[in-house]
Amino acid sequence: MNLMKDNNVKVVVENRKARHEYHIDDTLEAGLVLQGTEVKSLRAGKANLQDAYGEIKDGEAWVLNFHISPYEQGNRFNHEPKRPKKLLLHRREINRLYGLTQQRGYTLIPLRVYFKNGLAKMILGVARGKKLHDKRQDIAARDAKRDIDRAIKERAYK
Repeated sequence: MNLMKDNNVKVVVENRKARHEYHIDDTLEAGLVLQGTEVKSLRAGKANLQDAYGEIKDGEAWVLNFHISPYEQGNRFNHEPKRPKKLLLHRREINRLYGLTQQRGYTLIPLRVYFKNGLAKMILGVARGKKLHDKRQDIAARDAKRDIDRAIKERAYK
């Protein structure tokens, strides 16, 4: 899913570290249930997905530890920054995610939050944690690709 080509999409926050820490096996788009001050703060880009994770409990999908900073112009009715946020998914999607997360080693990780046609959406990834040697292999492959690209670029200018 390439969000950058769609004109109605404004990416607010992205969890860049997730692809380094986890093998992402599947992704899914979900709507977010937010309060008014959360939407205003999110539009201002005041959010952090660093420690956030998804959970299925009582047949509903939730995202926990998703930090949205309090709205600066908010009053005493401002939201709590790390309150659990409900995800809007179809029943069959929730059941499929529940089945996947019950397998050993799988978890739900929020990858990206954006506004699509004025509605807050989240990309959830079904992920397995990487081992240290997997991370080292990824770093080595990225460095090798960078060296190859640099060599091709230098050769093109000669």
